[in-house]
Amino acid sequence: MVNIVEAQLTDLNAIVQIDREVIGNTSRQGFIEDAIKQGHCILVKANNDVAGFSIYDTNFFECTFIALIIVSPAKRRKGYASQMMNHLVRTSPTDKIFSSTNRSNQSMQKVFEANGFVESGIVENLDEGDPEIIYFKSK
Repeated sequence: MVNIVEAQLTDLNAIVQIDREVIGNTSRQGFIEDAIKQGHCILVKANNDVAGFSIYDTNFFECTFIALIIVSPAKRRKGYASQMMNHLVRTSPTDKIFSSTNRSNQSMQKVFEANGFVESGIVENLDEGDPEIIYFKSK
């Protein structure tokens, strides 16, 4: 059974472990903890195990911005990113939803496109030589 739920502080270690698997360190632990405390972190649970998480805020020109969509490498290609993305669109406190990914991350670009997001711009100079593509969807 797959569920999308709001993350709790008791989920922090499991979330940080998945993030470490993806980025190789625990440098975002404080950021993740703050998002949980603000109620801005959701989880996808498969059979009660955390398979992935997403963090959002509403500080991007007063629109929802999905800052992270992370799925455990061992649990990818099962639709978990799409499920979290669709949940956040449905429950977004704003009508406009934005997110982004690097130009090099073609698999995430496909996820955005498959879920009805459209390209909305490019930001240079965040990661040298790998521009950030901004994606947009409205409710």
